Amino acid sequence: MTPEVVDVRILVTGGTGRLGSALVARLLEAGEDVRVLSRRAAGSPAVFRGDLRTGRGVDTAVAGTDVIVHCATDFRRETALARTLVEAARWAGAPHLVYVSIVGVDRVPLGYYQAKHETEQLLATSGLPCTIQRATQFHGLVRALLAPALRLPVVPVPRMSFQPVDVRDVARRLADLALGEPAGRAPDFGGPEILTAAELAEAVGDVSGRRRRIVPVAVPGETFRAYAAGGHLAPRHRDGVITFREYLAEH
Repeated sequence: MTPEVVDVRILVTGGTGRLGSALVARLLEAGEDVRVLSRRAAGSPAVFRGDLRTGRGVDTAVAGTDVIVHCATDFRRETALARTLVEAARWAGAPHLVYVSIVGVDRVPLGYYQAKHETEQLLATSGLPCTIQRATQFHGLVRALLAPALRLPVVPVPRMSFQPVDVRDVARRLADLALGEPAGRAPDFGGPEILTAAELAEAVGDVSGRRRRIVPVAVPGETFRAYAAGGHLAPRHRDGVITFREYLAEH
C-alpha cells in the first residue's frame, strides 16, 4: 500500500531577501507549497504583503501554514519581530517555527548577537514546535566588511578568523529542517573553511584587482576578544560546500 503524501504548506518570512529568496527557490524546485511574507507589494499570489514590525497582514500570511521559516531580521527589533510572529502562530494552530540564528550568539557580546540569543530563548519557551539553526557569517557579509578597506594603499584587518558560508548552503539545510520534525536547537552550520581576515581580504583583492599590503592588527575590546578566541566559529561543523573564492568568482 502506497503511503499517503501529505502536502506541507511553508511560509518564509523575509522571503525576498538574500537567504529567504535562496530558500524559496530551493523549496519551489522541490515542488513544495511555499508562500512568502514580504513588506514589498505582492507580485504573485504566493507573496503575502505584511509587516512584522506592525503586525499588519501577518495573521493572513500565517493562516493555514504547517511550517514557518523565519528569515526576516531587523538589527533594532529582532525579538519584537519574532514575538509578533509567535503570537500569530499561536492563533494559527501552532505550526513548526524554524528560526535562523548565528553561531556564537551566546559567546560574543555584540548587541545584535544578544538580540538573536534573546529571540532563541523566546522561541524555546513559546510552547510552539520549533527548530533553531545557527549559521556562521555569510559570504556576502564578509565581502562587504572587507571590500571598502581595499581602497586604501595599506589595509588593516582584525587579527581574527571567519568561517564564511554561502546562503545557498544554508538554504539547503533550512529546507531539510522545514520538512522534518521540530529539532529544538539543531547542530550549528558552518562554511567549509576557516580563514583569517588577512586571507579573506587577499581573496577579495585578487578578484577585484586591488592587491594591497594587508596588515593584521589586534583590536581592543571585549567583543573583539571573543571574536579572536573563535566564539563565532563552528570548526566541527564545516557543512557548507561553496568556498569563499568560489563565491567571489561568481560575483
